[in-house]
Amino acid sequence: MANIRSKFKEGNLNGYQKKKYVCKLLYMYILGWDIDFGHMEAVNLISSQKYSEKQIGYLAVTLLFHENSDLVRLVVNSIKKDLDDMNEINNCLALHAIANIGGREMAESLANDVHRLLISPTSKSFVKKKAALTLLRLFRKHPDVIPVTDWAERIIGLMDEYDLGVALSVTTLVLALAQSFPLEFSGCYEKAVLRMKAILIDRDYSMDYIYYKIPTPWLQVKCLRLLQYYPPPDDAKIRADISDLLQIIIANSQDSPKNVQHSNAQNAVLFEAINLAIHLDSNSTICAQAAALLGKFISSKETNVRYLGLETMAHLAACSDSLEPIKRHQDTILMSLRDKDISVRRRGLDLLYSMCDMSNAKIIVSELLRYLQVADYAMREEMVLKIAILAEKFASTYSWYVDIILQLISTAGEQVGEEVWFRVVQIITNNEELQEYAAKTALHYLSSPQYNETMTKVGGYILGEFGHLIANLNGCSPNEQFKTVHSKFNLCSLQTRALLLTTYVKFVNLFPEIKGHILPVLNQYRYVLDAELQQRACEYFSISILPTDDLLQTICEEMPPFPERESTLLLKLNQKQGDTEDKRVWIIGGREANIEHQDNLRRIVSLRSNSMDNLQHQTNITTPPIRSSTMPVTSSMSGFSSEPDLLNFNDLSLSTTTEEPILLISNTPTNTPLASGYELGYNLLLCNQEGVLYEDTQFQVSLKSEYYGSKGRIALYISNKTPYLMSKVDIMIPPFDYLNMELTSPSEPTNHINAGGQLQRLITVECKDIFVESPDFYISYYLGVEDQCVHLKLPIVLSKFQEPIMTMDGANFFKRWNQIGGPPRESQVIFKSDNPIQLSSASLVLQNFGIGILEGVDPNSNNFVGAGIIDSGKKGGKIGILLRLEPNLEQNMYRLTVRSPAEESSVIIRDLIERTLKSAP
Repeated sequence: MANIRSKFKEGNLNGYQKKKYVCKLLYMYILGWDIDFGHMEAVNLISSQKYSEKQIGYLAVTLLFHENSDLVRLVVNSIKKDLDDMNEINNCLALHAIANIGGREMAESLANDVHRLLISPTSKSFVKKKAALTLLRLFRKHPDVIPVTDWAERIIGLMDEYDLGVALSVTTLVLALAQSFPLEFSGCYEKAVLRMKAILIDRDYSMDYIYYKIPTPWLQVKCLRLLQYYPPPDDAKIRADISDLLQIIIANSQDSPKNVQHSNAQNAVLFEAINLAIHLDSNSTICAQAAALLGKFISSKETNVRYLGLETMAHLAACSDSLEPIKRHQDTILMSLRDKDISVRRRGLDLLYSMCDMSNAKIIVSELLRYLQVADYAMREEMVLKIAILAEKFASTYSWYVDIILQLISTAGEQVGEEVWFRVVQIITNNEELQEYAAKTALHYLSSPQYNETMTKVGGYILGEFGHLIANLNGCSPNEQFKTVHSKFNLCSLQTRALLLTTYVKFVNLFPEIKGHILPVLNQYRYVLDAELQQRACEYFSISILPTDDLLQTICEEMPPFPERESTLLLKLNQKQGDTEDKRVWIIGGREANIEHQDNLRRIVSLRSNSMDNLQHQTNITTPPIRSSTMPVTSSMSGFSSEPDLLNFNDLSLSTTTEEPILLISNTPTNTPLASGYELGYNLLLCNQEGVLYEDTQFQVSLKSEYYGSKGRIALYISNKTPYLMSKVDIMIPPFDYLNMELTSPSEPTNHINAGGQLQRLITVECKDIFVESPDFYISYYLGVEDQCVHLKLPIVLSKFQEPIMTMDGANFFKRWNQIGGPPRESQVIFKSDNPIQLSSASLVLQNFGIGILEGVDPNSNNFVGAGIIDSGKKGGKIGILLRLEPNLEQNMYRLTVRSPAEESSVIIRDLIERTLKSAP
């Protein structure tokens, strides 16, 4: 290695020598040695005209560089030249490097060239294949910088390629893009059907693509899966064509496979076809045929076939109106829980969860409870959630539900999450018929010598609330309840001990006769080191020894019923259903969940369609807006592509060319003080999207702005109010740590404004972190006999990156409000309004700051309750904002309270809204 280093230092190496030494370095790197030199030599080899040297250069760059390497930008130009080269081999080497390194800078700089190679009629088939897969890699890595929606029509057109290799690569790309942009790529639906017809009916394929008697099974699987990302078509002819294709695939599957490879290819197509049939109509005759086939597959000797059979049958169970065809195989499905392969056991669990109903719930839940005792630890938490959901959903009697849940908690122990026992407590509290039986059963489980932390929590809560209902039963006296609970006390965690102390003070209220047994325990824990336990013990002890029991009875009143809400168990379970690279087209569970899922799919497509209609209605100019040099060429900025251009930003196009914009850099003095009177326009634009920022006798500065997520863009208009030419006009924005800002101009920028004329500039903004102050900017110009400079502030504040939340109900709002708590995460102020309070004006101010007004949450109709979410970029993240505004119309005063998980955000948002409300008309 030292010898190679010295050779590189000497220089004067020819291409062959560089290649030889770089190869040796690569060999050492592959063996595990750190290589800290030779990178520049590898970069130089890429520029070589010889294939062998260029190949080694690309190999070295691929291995030694990563997407964040500082040297990546050195190879971008070389890669761009090779992409433009007429030599297909050079094109392929460049595509390999882009796909393997795949950095943001490469995606921004080279995505257009990769797309050009893909759609070029002169590109060879093998180049198109690599270009499609390279584009797929870039999209998966950096979806925000690839303007795929603009390329949708051209990419979809390539699905008709005669070369099946190109068609397969392009279909793979479209499959990924359609999941994110279903409307823009909706044209792929008919293309996929036509390709399947060409393969299965017209037999239009090359012999090279027949894999063990199955024509191009990979392409068939991709097309069948692609069709599942769209609702069933309304066109009767397309529906009939798809039905014919599915019948052909099922008929072909009757051929007995000759070997394992033939079986795998045949089954891959068959199972995807069955999934499509279920997606289109789960009650069709094809699905009836499929159910019979699946019954054979789940009994197969091959593990892969059993796995696929169980998964597809779970899909059928989740979508079908009738579960009878599946229930015929219930015993076989129950046996799958004992399969030797854990992946098969997981699919068996999913199927049992999906096929459960009132008729078989007891059998399935009992079997799952038995299996839980011997189940793998990796499956136990998921099993606990599913058993708890099924027991709640299909409980025929209250006693059965209590028995199952407490048996579940007793068996699973630590695998029972807080969501499970919270839900149990909620259901028992809300159902009076359940309370006495639940208290008796919980006491029975607590009497067991085995210790179970979760059971102790549940039992402690239930007995503290409902222990008086069983106090007269044999073996359930107050003293026995206290002794049973306290026998577990020393084994508990600090959190559980705190809960049990609350149970004890409730015992004091419910059973005064055992007060003498409980007070010594409370007195003992007044002196422990843990602050929570000490505080509870001190407070409970003091309340218990008061002369009267009024305060004790008030504090220990019975818990009121919990408000009805969606089960958190379902939310937790859905979080655990991890998706692979392709999104799921169905949800593990009952038909109700999947109906909602399909409705959401139709709703999303409808919303996207409406958004595009609005965009086309509002903007008739096809010229793309000027963009930042780091953003892709799109019809609108990345991050805004799926939203209508509310401000007609297409009108900001300053040129029809697509040349790189020029970042304006000047020598404007930055020590100029802020312009006098700038506050008027600045404060006005803090809660408005457009208006006049500054105006004096010589010129006017106005702007339009638009924000989405952590990104925004501002159109700046500078108007010359004088009868003279204003020359040397220059705009400068100093660096700002918390924002990425790009000032762009047309390809032929002008730096003068004629009398009465106007100059336009576009500023793109991206938030990186929470910030307090607004960024500065300077406008310098020459008028008359001297240079002049004006120092202003851009009206960019944290609330600009806030979007309203409109769907939160009162229960969720106050739950999150209490979770955040008081100071320092709460910022509150009481202030007097300069003008008489108008509720409509106050509401408008809150909405302009990105706060969603939640109606009906506060019982006082004059009060405002709102919520929003701030996207403060990669470093700051997304921050929830909760707000309460309480106007006092008589005193003409407000009380404004803002809570947020981030302390700084609460103060910033409160200060912005306070300043605006104080002067609101």
